[in-house]
Amino acid sequence: MDRRLLLLLLLTMEQNALCQQQQTCTKSVVNSCSDCIRSGPFCAWCQKLNFTKPGEQEAVRCDTKDQLRQKGCDDEEIISPVNSQDITKNDSLSTSFENEEPVQMSPQKINLQLRPGLPQTFRVSFKRVEGYPVDLYYLMDFSYSMKDDLQKIKELGNDLFAALKRITRHAQIGFGAFVDKTVLPYTNTNKEKLAKPCDKNEQQCQAAFGYRHVLSMTSEETEFEREVAAQFISGNLDSPEGSLDAMMQAAVCGDKIGWRNSSTRLIVLTTDAGFHMAGDGKLAGILEPNDEQCHMENDLYVKSSEMDYPSVGQLTAALEKHNIQPIFAVTENVESVYKELSKIIPKSEVGVLSSDSRNVIQLIERAYNSLSSKVTVTHDSLPDNVRVVYTPICDNPGPAGDSRGVCNNVHEAEMIYFDVTVTVDSCIEDKSFTVSPLGIKDTLTVTLSTNCKCLCENSEDKTHQHCSHKGSIICGICNCNAGFIGQFCECSIGDKDESSLRASCQRNNGTECEGRGDCVCGRCQCHNTESGSSFYGEFCECDNDQCETFQNKQCGGNGDCKCGTCDCYSGFEGSACQCKKSDEACRTSDNTVCYGRGSCVCNRCECKEGYQPPLCKTCLGCPDPCQTKLNCIECLGFGSGPFEKNCSTECRNTKVKKVDQFTLTTKECQRKDSEGCWIKFKLDQLVGEDNYRAEVLEQRECPDPPHVAAIIGGSAAGVVFIGILTVAFFILVNYMNKEYKIFENEKKKSKCPREVYRRTISMQMEELRCETDREKQ
Repeated sequence: MDRRLLLLLLLTMEQNALCQQQQTCTKSVVNSCSDCIRSGPFCAWCQKLNFTKPGEQEAVRCDTKDQLRQKGCDDEEIISPVNSQDITKNDSLSTSFENEEPVQMSPQKINLQLRPGLPQTFRVSFKRVEGYPVDLYYLMDFSYSMKDDLQKIKELGNDLFAALKRITRHAQIGFGAFVDKTVLPYTNTNKEKLAKPCDKNEQQCQAAFGYRHVLSMTSEETEFEREVAAQFISGNLDSPEGSLDAMMQAAVCGDKIGWRNSSTRLIVLTTDAGFHMAGDGKLAGILEPNDEQCHMENDLYVKSSEMDYPSVGQLTAALEKHNIQPIFAVTENVESVYKELSKIIPKSEVGVLSSDSRNVIQLIERAYNSLSSKVTVTHDSLPDNVRVVYTPICDNPGPAGDSRGVCNNVHEAEMIYFDVTVTVDSCIEDKSFTVSPLGIKDTLTVTLSTNCKCLCENSEDKTHQHCSHKGSIICGICNCNAGFIGQFCECSIGDKDESSLRASCQRNNGTECEGRGDCVCGRCQCHNTESGSSFYGEFCECDNDQCETFQNKQCGGNGDCKCGTCDCYSGFEGSACQCKKSDEACRTSDNTVCYGRGSCVCNRCECKEGYQPPLCKTCLGCPDPCQTKLNCIECLGFGSGPFEKNCSTECRNTKVKKVDQFTLTTKECQRKDSEGCWIKFKLDQLVGEDNYRAEVLEQRECPDPPHVAAIIGGSAAGVVFIGILTVAFFILVNYMNKEYKIFENEKKKSKCPREVYRRTISMQMEELRCETDREKQ
């Protein structure tokens, strides 16, 4: 009871906070009543004629109700839409289950018409029905390591039904089994192994399978015992199993499983191994994602080897959609794995099985009591720009939240409540969403619309006297006829377009006259400020009331406010003229101010980008001066490099001194110049950003020049060698020509057939043969 009083106090404080919020109306561009209503949840519009003063902008009609009343607007002339709600279905809560659709949450339908930004709270009641039906689907791992567990379940059939009867008289139980996908690398695909995947000594072993539905929901104990007794163990290769595949099919194949419409739906998953999830199918070349559809034929999941495992997110959505609450009854070795899974699935519990599952009944009872005693109310996907916050009202509430409300330790038939606060941030068309307790079929449909229109008392007379007989009245302001503009339609625009006249009153396409004046015939007429002074400037952008203050004094009392900026008197400085001029703390050891790399404001250095306080001496992120000053060091020290021709211009901020040894103790550099020589130098940054003094060693370390004599000698030898080769070539060619001529002459003397011979051994043999023939003749 104390907690309820505390909650009531918190709600009262929240309402007081909203009342405080009502005191403000933040306006942007307001040219009409609709603009005003959209500006904020507590903005109201005054439609009273002559409410504004001549030249005063119509935006003053938009303010809080209290402010409008103080300005002389009567309540009946104030337009301020409010929220409204209409409960269209509110069936009474059921007290017990009477074989009909029970009602555990009310109301069931509500219509909300909301003003953007203005929260609306309504209350939801919930009471769990006594004796509410329970459907329990026992989903068991049939891999070989669960052999003893299967035998124990065959013995515990009566005890399991007795436990369910203690929960409710309307209990049903079903049974299913799973192993894994019957493809490599999950299952041995050898034909004999597929038929009998168990140990070779195991006589009763069924063929490998992914998921098999064994028994639909039944209240008959004998039927459950008979079907379970007929089951035998199976097996596979790897340790993780296809439990997510099985749970997905058990969730989406409702007709085959036999889930009742009005029941608490439980899946008890028993296993001693982890689970495969989306993406693991790639190991077997299975790339098709799980489609979250039912694929059961003859009680067997037929897409097991064609479709990937579901993701945890897919399974969570399917369980929530079908109001199924899983209980993971697992062995101790995988308890931590399933506890992590349970954190993702909102309505789930984890219990540790004994080695042979003998404690599974006690585990189910504890898990069911834990699930049923925790009531969690949440919503489905929300429309854009809609926010929902739940505040539980019960003895053991969870924290208020924007995604769900929780009540713990709720007893059967105990009435609890949830305050649901809905806020729409902008005008929307008709939208809806549903609110429901997790794991329970009851739902509340919330239909939303927004109230963004002004219901004003308008005049249809287009020659209304208030509008200089040149316009009509809409929400208290003039709607001018074509060709006229102005607060009272007093300005004829002639050949000019109205939009171009209004554009001339806007600075950088902003608000007309900065919202501080009226655009009259293309020029701003500025209003007065709250202090009685006037806005001024071409666009009413200036005033002398909005400068920074110091010690509750504008400009600290040490300056004048000019167009929103302090103009300090002599001897003062700072954005609010709060400081006496002094640079004592900005002085450096060499009597400079901030080393010339910043300005001294209020006796503190405001450093240029990169340079660090307090005195702007060092720079973080600046380029390395060893590299940036290399070209200047080269041209000033050695008269070479890229800046050689305009060294004095490019390097006017750099002073270089050549030395045989360094005297500076600052940054030492070593770089290669444009001629490939190593230059050693030291840099000292002087006052300013790009002002350096350098000492450079007189001697550069340059690479040795090429050996001319060796090159010449080598070249001469090369020439002689080429000459010898050339002479030899000419001698060879001359010799070959001479021999060829001898060969031609000899052929002419010969009576042998004229053929082409070469001057070789074979040719000489031919000549010898011919000579022999002549002698015989």
